Amino acid sequence: MAGASVGAGNGVVLGKRARGNPNYSELGTGNAAAASAGSGGAAASGASTAAGSGAIGTPVLTGPTVQVQLTFAEKNSKRIVMALQSGLKSELSWALTSLNVLSFKEKDDGRKDALVKIPGLLDALLHVIDEWRDISYSSDSKKSARKRTLGLHRPTTGFGLEYEINTHHDPLYRMRTMPERNPESVTDEKKNVDWWWDEEGLFNLDEIGRAERQQCAVAASNVLRNFSFIPENEIHMAQHRHCLETLVCCMQDHNTEDEELVTNAVETILNLATFVVLRIFTDPSKGRITEQAAVQAIVTMLESPIKPWHCSAAELLGRLVVNPENEPYLLPFATQIYKRLVDILNFPASDSQAAAIAALYNFAEVNMDCRLRLANERWAVGRLLRIVQTPHPLQEVVRKAALTLESLASEPENRSILLAYEHTFAELALTDARTSDMFARILWELSSRTGSKSSARGVWGS
Repeated sequence: MAGASVGAGNGVVLGKRARGNPNYSELGTGNAAAASAGSGGAAASGASTAAGSGAIGTPVLTGPTVQVQLTFAEKNSKRIVMALQSGLKSELSWALTSLNVLSFKEKDDGRKDALVKIPGLLDALLHVIDEWRDISYSSDSKKSARKRTLGLHRPTTGFGLEYEINTHHDPLYRMRTMPERNPESVTDEKKNVDWWWDEEGLFNLDEIGRAERQQCAVAASNVLRNFSFIPENEIHMAQHRHCLETLVCCMQDHNTEDEELVTNAVETILNLATFVVLRIFTDPSKGRITEQAAVQAIVTMLESPIKPWHCSAAELLGRLVVNPENEPYLLPFATQIYKRLVDILNFPASDSQAAAIAALYNFAEVNMDCRLRLANERWAVGRLLRIVQTPHPLQEVVRKAALTLESLASEPENRSILLAYEHTFAELALTDARTSDMFARILWELSSRTGSKSSARGVWGS
Protein backbone atom coordinates (compact mmCIF):
# COMPACT_ATOMS: atom_id res chain seq x y z
CA MET A 1 0.00 0.00 0.00
CA ALA A 2 1.08 3.59 -0.40
CA GLY A 3 0.90 6.10 2.40
CA ALA A 4 -1.95 6.76 4.77
CA SER A 5 -4.79 8.82 3.41
CA VAL A 6 -6.59 11.75 4.92
CA GLY A 7 -10.31 12.15 4.99
CA ALA A 8 -13.18 10.33 3.41
CA GLY A 9 -14.97 11.14 0.19
CA ASN A 10 -14.46 14.81 -0.58
CA GLY A 11 -12.69 15.46 2.69
CA VAL A 12 -9.11 16.40 3.48
CA VAL A 13 -7.05 15.90 0.36
CA LEU A 14 -3.58 17.27 1.05
CA GLY A 15 -1.04 16.68 3.79
CA LYS A 16 2.38 18.26 4.35
CA ARG A 17 4.67 19.32 7.13
CA ALA A 18 4.30 23.05 7.75
CA ARG A 19 7.15 24.92 6.13
CA GLY A 20 9.78 26.24 8.48
CA ASN A 21 8.27 24.80 11.67
CA PRO A 22 8.68 21.10 12.54
CA ASN A 23 6.22 21.35 15.43
CA TYR A 24 3.15 21.62 13.23
CA SER A 25 1.30 19.43 10.78
CA GLU A 26 -0.37 21.21 7.90
CA LEU A 27 -3.28 20.00 5.81
CA GLY A 28 -5.27 21.44 2.96
CA THR A 29 -9.01 20.84 2.97
CA GLY A 30 -11.49 20.30 0.19
CA ASN A 31 -15.05 21.50 0.06
CA ALA A 32 -15.90 19.67 3.27
CA ALA A 33 -14.03 18.09 6.16
CA ALA A 34 -13.76 14.34 6.18
CA ALA A 35 -15.84 13.85 9.29
CA SER A 36 -17.95 16.97 9.07
CA ALA A 37 -21.09 14.82 9.04
CA GLY A 38 -22.87 17.24 6.78
CA SER A 39 -21.62 20.39 8.47
CA GLY A 40 -19.32 21.49 5.62
CA GLY A 41 -16.07 23.08 6.70
CA ALA A 42 -17.20 23.71 10.28
CA ALA A 43 -15.36 20.69 11.62
CA ALA A 44 -12.15 21.77 9.94
CA SER A 45 -12.48 25.19 11.54
CA GLY A 46 -13.12 23.46 14.85
CA ALA A 47 -9.90 21.50 14.59
CA SER A 48 -8.00 24.68 13.76
CA THR A 49 -9.55 26.51 16.70
CA ALA A 50 -8.83 23.57 19.01
CA ALA A 51 -5.17 23.91 18.16
CA GLY A 52 -5.39 27.27 19.90
CA SER A 53 -2.40 29.48 19.93
CA GLY A 54 -0.35 26.77 18.20
CA ALA A 55 -1.32 28.03 14.73
CA ILE A 56 1.20 30.11 12.85
CA GLY A 57 1.03 32.18 9.69
CA THR A 58 -0.64 30.34 6.82
CA PRO A 59 1.96 29.34 4.21
CA VAL A 60 1.38 29.69 0.50
CA LEU A 61 -0.69 26.71 -0.59
CA THR A 62 -3.52 26.11 -3.00
CA GLY A 63 -6.70 26.23 -0.93
CA PRO A 64 -7.36 26.64 2.79
CA THR A 65 -5.26 24.78 5.36
CA VAL A 66 -5.60 23.46 8.88
CA GLN A 67 -2.59 23.51 11.21
CA VAL A 68 -2.39 21.34 14.31
CA GLN A 69 0.42 21.08 16.83
CA LEU A 70 2.11 17.70 16.97
CA THR A 71 1.51 17.70 20.75
CA PHE A 72 -2.19 18.27 20.15
CA ALA A 73 -3.07 14.60 20.74
CA GLU A 74 -1.30 14.50 24.10
CA LYS A 75 -3.02 17.64 25.34
CA ASN A 76 -6.49 16.73 24.08
CA SER A 77 -6.52 12.91 24.22
CA LYS A 78 -9.26 12.70 26.85
CA ARG A 79 -11.36 15.30 25.10
CA ILE A 80 -11.10 13.44 21.79
CA VAL A 81 -12.21 10.15 23.37
CA MET A 82 -15.11 11.81 25.21
CA ALA A 83 -16.18 13.62 22.03
CA LEU A 84 -16.32 10.30 20.14
CA GLN A 85 -18.30 8.69 22.95
CA SER A 86 -20.77 11.59 23.22
CA GLY A 87 -22.41 10.97 19.86
CA LEU A 88 -23.05 14.71 19.46
CA LYS A 89 -22.76 15.96 15.91
CA SER A 90 -20.44 18.90 16.57
CA GLU A 91 -18.21 16.92 18.91
CA LEU A 92 -17.95 13.99 16.51
CA SER A 93 -17.10 16.34 13.66
CA TRP A 94 -14.33 17.98 15.66
CA ALA A 95 -12.87 14.72 16.97
CA LEU A 96 -12.93 12.85 13.67
CA THR A 97 -11.46 15.74 11.70
CA SER A 98 -8.70 16.19 14.29
CA LEU A 99 -7.88 12.48 14.21
CA ASN A 100 -7.80 12.42 10.42
CA VAL A 101 -5.31 15.29 10.51
CA LEU A 102 -3.19 13.71 13.24
CA SER A 103 -3.20 10.20 11.79
CA PHE A 104 -2.10 11.34 8.35
CA LYS A 105 1.46 10.25 7.69
CA GLU A 106 3.44 10.87 4.55
CA LYS A 107 5.63 8.13 3.12
CA ASP A 108 8.85 9.81 4.22
CA ASP A 109 7.46 11.20 7.46
CA GLY A 110 9.59 10.13 10.41
CA ARG A 111 6.94 10.62 13.09
CA LYS A 112 6.01 7.69 15.30
CA ASP A 113 2.61 8.58 16.70
CA ALA A 114 1.08 5.56 18.44
CA LEU A 115 -2.26 7.33 18.68
CA VAL A 116 -4.20 4.11 19.03
CA LYS A 117 -2.53 3.55 22.41
CA ILE A 118 -4.40 6.51 23.89
CA PRO A 119 -6.64 4.87 26.51
CA GLY A 120 -10.09 4.22 25.09
CA LEU A 121 -9.44 5.75 21.66
CA LEU A 122 -9.62 2.53 19.63
CA ASP A 123 -12.81 1.44 21.38
CA ALA A 124 -14.35 4.89 20.88
CA LEU A 125 -13.64 4.78 17.13
CA LEU A 126 -15.12 1.30 16.88
CA HIS A 127 -18.17 2.56 18.79
CA VAL A 128 -18.78 5.17 16.08
CA ILE A 129 -18.76 2.44 13.42
CA ASP A 130 -20.92 0.14 15.55
CA GLU A 131 -23.51 2.88 16.03
CA TRP A 132 -23.86 3.26 12.29
CA ARG A 133 -24.09 -0.48 11.75
CA ASP A 134 -26.77 -0.75 14.46
CA ILE A 135 -29.09 1.72 12.71
CA SER A 136 -28.33 0.70 9.14
CA TYR A 137 -31.03 -1.39 7.54
CA SER A 138 -29.73 -4.85 6.79
CA SER A 139 -31.44 -6.87 4.10
CA ASP A 140 -33.12 -9.29 6.52
CA SER A 141 -34.60 -6.64 8.84
CA LYS A 142 -36.32 -4.45 6.27
CA LYS A 143 -40.10 -4.42 6.49
CA SER A 144 -42.67 -2.99 4.21
CA ALA A 145 -44.91 -0.19 5.39
CA ARG A 146 -47.97 -1.12 7.40
CA LYS A 147 -51.11 -0.73 5.33
CA ARG A 148 -53.26 2.19 6.43
CA THR A 149 -56.96 1.45 6.90
CA LEU A 150 -58.07 4.62 8.69
CA GLY A 151 -60.21 6.71 6.32
CA LEU A 152 -60.13 4.10 3.60
CA HIS A 153 -61.52 5.50 0.31
CA ARG A 154 -61.75 8.94 1.92
CA PRO A 155 -58.91 11.03 0.48
CA THR A 156 -59.98 14.10 2.44
CA THR A 157 -58.84 12.49 5.69
CA GLY A 158 -55.25 12.42 4.49
CA PHE A 159 -54.98 8.70 5.14
CA GLY A 160 -56.82 7.32 2.12
CA LEU A 161 -55.54 5.67 -1.00
CA GLU A 162 -54.32 8.95 -2.44
CA TYR A 163 -51.93 9.51 0.47
CA GLU A 164 -48.49 8.71 -0.90
CA ILE A 165 -45.15 9.38 0.80
CA ASN A 166 -42.55 10.15 -1.84
CA THR A 167 -40.05 12.27 0.06
CA HIS A 168 -36.61 10.97 1.01
CA HIS A 169 -36.85 12.90 4.26
CA ASP A 170 -39.46 10.53 5.61
CA PRO A 171 -37.84 8.41 8.40
CA LEU A 172 -39.35 5.21 7.03
CA TYR A 173 -38.96 6.00 3.33
CA ARG A 174 -36.73 2.99 2.71
CA MET A 175 -39.07 0.60 4.49
CA ARG A 176 -42.13 2.03 2.70
CA THR A 177 -40.52 1.47 -0.69
CA MET A 178 -39.51 -2.13 0.07
CA PRO A 179 -41.58 -4.84 -1.64
CA GLU A 180 -44.08 -6.75 0.47
CA ARG A 181 -42.70 -9.74 2.32
CA ASN A 182 -44.55 -12.93 3.04
CA PRO A 183 -45.64 -12.71 6.71
CA GLU A 184 -45.62 -16.50 7.00
CA SER A 185 -41.86 -16.58 6.28
CA VAL A 186 -41.08 -14.46 9.33
CA THR A 187 -40.77 -16.37 12.56
CA ASP A 188 -42.43 -15.23 15.78
CA GLU A 189 -39.03 -14.69 17.34
CA LYS A 190 -38.02 -12.37 14.47
CA LYS A 191 -41.28 -10.46 14.81
CA ASN A 192 -40.67 -9.92 18.52
CA VAL A 193 -37.13 -8.73 17.92
CA ASP A 194 -38.05 -6.21 15.21
CA TRP A 195 -41.34 -4.95 16.59
CA TRP A 196 -40.13 -1.35 16.69
CA TRP A 197 -39.91 -1.21 12.91
CA ASP A 198 -43.71 -1.50 12.67
CA GLU A 199 -44.32 2.06 13.89
CA GLU A 200 -42.90 5.47 13.07
CA GLY A 201 -40.81 5.79 16.23
CA LEU A 202 -40.13 9.22 17.65
CA PHE A 203 -36.36 8.65 17.69
CA ASN A 204 -35.95 7.12 14.24
CA LEU A 205 -33.39 9.01 12.16
CA ASP A 206 -34.43 10.56 8.88
CA GLU A 207 -32.36 10.13 5.75
CA ILE A 208 -30.23 13.20 6.51
CA GLY A 209 -29.42 11.93 9.99
CA ARG A 210 -28.57 8.52 8.63
CA ALA A 211 -26.28 10.05 6.02
CA GLU A 212 -24.47 11.97 8.75
CA ARG A 213 -24.00 8.82 10.84
CA GLN A 214 -22.74 6.98 7.81
CA GLN A 215 -20.24 9.73 7.02
CA CYS A 216 -18.97 9.61 10.60
CA ALA A 217 -18.51 5.84 10.35
CA VAL A 218 -16.57 6.21 7.09
CA ALA A 219 -14.36 8.90 8.66
CA ALA A 220 -13.74 6.67 11.71
CA SER A 221 -12.78 3.77 9.43
CA ASN A 222 -10.39 6.09 7.61
CA VAL A 223 -8.72 6.95 10.93
CA LEU A 224 -8.34 3.23 11.69
CA ARG A 225 -6.81 2.71 8.27
CA ASN A 226 -4.35 5.52 8.87
CA PHE A 227 -3.50 4.07 12.29
CA SER A 228 -2.68 0.71 10.70
CA PHE A 229 0.16 2.29 8.69
CA ILE A 230 2.00 3.23 11.89
CA PRO A 231 4.20 0.29 13.02
CA GLU A 232 3.67 1.02 16.73
CA ASN A 233 -0.06 0.41 16.30
CA GLU A 234 0.02 -2.87 14.37
CA ILE A 235 0.39 -5.38 17.21
CA HIS A 236 -2.14 -3.62 19.44
CA MET A 237 -4.77 -3.48 16.70
CA ALA A 238 -4.08 -7.03 15.42
CA GLN A 239 -4.64 -8.43 18.93
CA HIS A 240 -7.85 -6.45 19.50
CA ARG A 241 -10.67 -8.89 18.72
CA HIS A 242 -13.42 -6.27 18.55
CA CYS A 243 -11.37 -4.32 15.99
CA LEU A 244 -10.86 -7.37 13.77
CA GLU A 245 -14.50 -8.44 14.13
CA THR A 246 -15.71 -5.00 13.07
CA LEU A 247 -13.49 -5.11 9.98
CA VAL A 248 -14.68 -8.62 9.09
CA CYS A 249 -18.35 -7.65 9.59
CA CYS A 250 -17.91 -4.73 7.19
CA MET A 251 -16.53 -7.13 4.60
CA GLN A 252 -19.39 -9.57 5.17
CA ASP A 253 -21.95 -6.82 4.52
CA HIS A 254 -20.22 -5.50 1.39
CA ASN A 255 -23.46 -5.73 -0.61
CA THR A 256 -25.31 -3.26 1.63
CA GLU A 257 -22.49 -1.35 3.32
CA ASP A 258 -20.84 1.84 2.09
CA GLU A 259 -18.16 1.02 -0.48
CA GLU A 260 -15.55 3.31 1.06
CA LEU A 261 -16.16 1.80 4.49
CA VAL A 262 -15.60 -1.70 3.10
CA THR A 263 -12.45 -0.56 1.25
CA ASN A 264 -11.03 0.93 4.44
CA ALA A 265 -11.82 -2.28 6.33
CA VAL A 266 -10.03 -4.51 3.78
CA GLU A 267 -6.98 -2.25 3.61
CA THR A 268 -6.79 -1.94 7.41
CA ILE A 269 -6.74 -5.68 8.01
CA LEU A 270 -4.24 -6.01 5.14
CA ASN A 271 -1.84 -3.67 6.92
CA LEU A 272 -2.25 -5.71 10.12
CA ALA A 273 -1.96 -9.11 8.38
CA THR A 274 1.61 -9.76 9.52
CA PHE A 275 0.44 -9.93 13.15
CA VAL A 276 -3.07 -11.35 12.64
CA VAL A 277 -3.59 -14.86 14.00
CA LEU A 278 -6.97 -16.31 13.06
CA ARG A 279 -7.00 -18.32 16.26
CA ILE A 280 -8.19 -15.14 17.97
CA PHE A 281 -11.71 -15.99 16.74
CA THR A 282 -11.68 -19.47 18.33
CA ASP A 283 -13.67 -18.65 21.48
CA PRO A 284 -17.32 -18.17 20.41
CA SER A 285 -18.27 -16.70 23.78
CA LYS A 286 -16.26 -13.55 23.02
CA GLY A 287 -17.82 -12.77 19.64
CA ARG A 288 -19.96 -14.05 16.81
CA ILE A 289 -17.19 -14.26 14.17
CA THR A 290 -15.44 -17.61 13.75
CA GLU A 291 -12.21 -18.43 11.94
CA GLN A 292 -14.11 -19.93 9.01
CA ALA A 293 -16.38 -16.87 8.77
CA ALA A 294 -13.36 -14.56 8.74
CA VAL A 295 -11.65 -16.51 5.94
CA GLN A 296 -14.90 -16.75 3.99
CA ALA A 297 -15.31 -12.96 4.19
CA ILE A 298 -11.81 -12.49 2.77
CA VAL A 299 -12.48 -15.01 -0.01
CA THR A 300 -15.69 -13.15 -0.83
CA MET A 301 -13.64 -9.96 -1.22
CA LEU A 302 -11.24 -11.90 -3.46
CA GLU A 303 -14.10 -12.87 -5.76
CA SER A 304 -15.40 -9.31 -5.99
CA PRO A 305 -15.12 -7.55 -9.37
CA ILE A 306 -14.12 -4.32 -7.58
CA LYS A 307 -10.39 -3.89 -8.14
CA PRO A 308 -9.32 -2.48 -4.73
CA TRP A 309 -11.19 -5.27 -2.98
CA HIS A 310 -9.83 -8.29 -4.85
CA CYS A 311 -6.29 -6.83 -4.97
CA SER A 312 -6.23 -6.24 -1.21
CA ALA A 313 -7.82 -9.62 -0.49
CA ALA A 314 -5.25 -11.45 -2.64
CA GLU A 315 -2.37 -9.74 -0.88
CA LEU A 316 -4.03 -10.32 2.49
CA LEU A 317 -4.35 -14.07 1.91
CA GLY A 318 -0.73 -14.21 0.81
CA ARG A 319 0.41 -12.54 4.02
CA LEU A 320 -1.81 -14.62 6.30
CA VAL A 321 -0.61 -17.96 4.93
CA VAL A 322 3.00 -17.11 5.76
CA ASN A 323 2.13 -17.60 9.44
CA PRO A 324 2.02 -21.39 10.11
CA GLU A 325 -0.70 -20.85 12.73
CA ASN A 326 -3.09 -19.63 10.01
CA GLU A 327 -2.55 -22.55 7.62
CA PRO A 328 -5.22 -24.88 9.14
CA TYR A 329 -7.88 -22.19 8.59
CA LEU A 330 -6.82 -21.17 5.06
CA LEU A 331 -6.00 -24.48 3.39
CA PRO A 332 -9.64 -25.77 3.39
CA PHE A 333 -10.37 -22.86 1.03
CA ALA A 334 -7.25 -23.49 -1.08
CA THR A 335 -9.03 -24.78 -4.19
CA GLN A 336 -11.40 -21.81 -4.25
CA ILE A 337 -8.52 -19.40 -3.63
CA TYR A 338 -6.28 -20.87 -6.36
CA LYS A 339 -9.03 -20.76 -8.95
CA ARG A 340 -9.73 -17.08 -8.32
CA LEU A 341 -6.03 -16.12 -8.17
CA VAL A 342 -5.41 -17.82 -11.52
CA ASP A 343 -8.38 -15.92 -12.95
CA ILE A 344 -6.90 -12.64 -11.69
CA LEU A 345 -3.66 -13.44 -13.56
CA ASN A 346 -5.66 -12.97 -16.73
CA PHE A 347 -6.71 -9.42 -15.78
CA PRO A 348 -5.04 -6.64 -17.80
CA ALA A 349 -4.28 -4.51 -14.71
CA SER A 350 -0.65 -4.96 -13.64
CA ASP A 351 -1.38 -4.34 -9.94
CA SER A 352 -4.04 -7.07 -9.93
CA GLN A 353 -1.51 -9.46 -11.45
CA ALA A 354 1.10 -8.42 -8.89
CA ALA A 355 -1.24 -9.14 -5.96
CA ALA A 356 -2.18 -12.56 -7.36
CA ILE A 357 1.44 -13.51 -8.05
CA ALA A 358 2.49 -12.53 -4.51
CA ALA A 359 -0.25 -14.71 -3.03
CA LEU A 360 0.48 -17.71 -5.28
CA TYR A 361 4.19 -17.45 -4.51
CA ASN A 362 3.51 -17.68 -0.76
CA PHE A 363 0.99 -20.50 -1.12
CA ALA A 364 3.42 -22.52 -3.27
CA GLU A 365 5.96 -22.35 -0.45
CA VAL A 366 3.62 -23.82 2.18
CA ASN A 367 3.67 -27.58 1.52
CA MET A 368 3.57 -30.28 -1.13
CA ASP A 369 -0.23 -30.42 -1.26
CA CYS A 370 -0.41 -26.73 -2.15
CA ARG A 371 2.07 -27.18 -5.00
CA LEU A 372 0.19 -30.16 -6.37
CA ARG A 373 -3.17 -28.40 -6.26
CA LEU A 374 -1.82 -25.27 -7.88
CA ALA A 375 -0.10 -27.16 -10.70
CA ASN A 376 -3.33 -29.02 -11.46
CA GLU A 377 -5.35 -25.79 -11.56
CA ARG A 378 -6.41 -25.14 -15.14
CA TRP A 379 -4.42 -22.40 -16.93
CA ALA A 380 -2.16 -21.86 -13.88
CA VAL A 381 1.20 -22.81 -15.48
CA GLY A 382 0.39 -21.15 -18.80
CA ARG A 383 -0.61 -17.84 -17.21
CA LEU A 384 2.42 -17.81 -14.94
CA LEU A 385 4.59 -18.27 -18.03
CA ARG A 386 2.79 -15.46 -19.80
CA ILE A 387 3.56 -13.11 -16.89
CA VAL A 388 7.26 -13.96 -17.35
CA GLN A 389 7.21 -13.55 -21.11
CA THR A 390 5.19 -10.32 -21.19
CA PRO A 391 7.00 -7.07 -20.25
CA HIS A 392 5.88 -6.08 -16.77
CA PRO A 393 6.54 -2.76 -15.00
CA LEU A 394 7.66 -4.58 -11.84
CA GLN A 395 10.64 -6.90 -12.14
CA GLU A 396 9.81 -8.42 -8.75
CA VAL A 397 6.52 -9.76 -10.14
CA VAL A 398 8.33 -11.53 -12.98
CA ARG A 399 10.85 -12.99 -10.55
CA LYS A 400 8.14 -14.34 -8.22
CA ALA A 401 6.24 -15.86 -11.13
CA ALA A 402 9.41 -17.74 -12.18
CA LEU A 403 10.09 -18.82 -8.58
CA THR A 404 6.52 -20.11 -8.29
CA LEU A 405 7.07 -22.27 -11.36
CA GLU A 406 10.32 -23.51 -9.84
CA SER A 407 8.45 -24.50 -6.67
CA LEU A 408 5.92 -26.44 -8.75
CA ALA A 409 8.75 -28.21 -10.60
CA SER A 410 10.24 -29.43 -7.31
CA GLU A 411 7.40 -31.97 -6.98
CA PRO A 412 7.88 -35.13 -9.12
CA GLU A 413 4.10 -35.51 -9.48
CA ASN A 414 4.00 -32.26 -11.46
CA ARG A 415 6.46 -33.40 -14.13
CA SER A 416 3.83 -34.58 -16.58
CA ILE A 417 2.11 -31.18 -16.44
CA LEU A 418 5.27 -29.08 -16.75
CA LEU A 419 6.89 -31.15 -19.51
CA ALA A 420 4.27 -29.81 -21.90
CA TYR A 421 6.00 -26.42 -21.56
CA GLU A 422 9.58 -27.75 -21.79
CA HIS A 423 10.40 -25.93 -25.03
CA THR A 424 9.21 -22.62 -23.56
CA PHE A 425 11.33 -23.22 -20.46
CA ALA A 426 14.37 -23.91 -22.64
CA GLU A 427 13.82 -20.77 -24.70
CA LEU A 428 13.56 -18.60 -21.59
CA ALA A 429 16.64 -20.24 -20.06
CA LEU A 430 18.68 -19.33 -23.16
CA THR A 431 17.28 -15.89 -24.01
CA ASP A 432 15.93 -14.21 -20.85
CA ALA A 433 18.78 -12.97 -18.68
CA ARG A 434 16.43 -12.00 -15.86
CA THR A 435 15.14 -15.50 -15.19
CA SER A 436 17.55 -17.79 -17.06
CA ASP A 437 18.99 -19.33 -13.87
CA MET A 438 15.52 -20.18 -12.53
CA PHE A 439 14.37 -21.86 -15.72
CA ALA A 440 17.67 -23.74 -15.94
CA ARG A 441 16.93 -25.16 -12.49
CA ILE A 442 13.38 -26.02 -13.64
CA LEU A 443 14.78 -27.95 -16.62
CA TRP A 444 17.16 -29.78 -14.32
CA GLU A 445 14.28 -30.70 -11.98
CA LEU A 446 12.24 -32.04 -14.88
CA SER A 447 15.04 -34.20 -16.25
CA SER A 448 16.92 -35.36 -13.17
CA ARG A 449 14.24 -37.75 -11.91
CA THR A 450 13.32 -40.98 -13.67
CA GLY A 451 9.66 -41.03 -14.64
CA SER A 452 7.34 -44.01 -14.95
CA LYS A 453 7.53 -43.77 -18.72
CA SER A 454 10.76 -43.28 -20.65
CA SER A 455 8.95 -41.15 -23.23
CA ALA A 456 8.24 -38.55 -20.59
CA ARG A 457 11.96 -37.93 -19.98
CA GLY A 458 13.12 -34.47 -21.03
CA VAL A 459 15.93 -33.85 -23.47
CA TRP A 460 17.88 -32.01 -20.77
CA GLY A 461 18.65 -35.17 -18.79
CA SER A 462 21.73 -35.30 -16.68
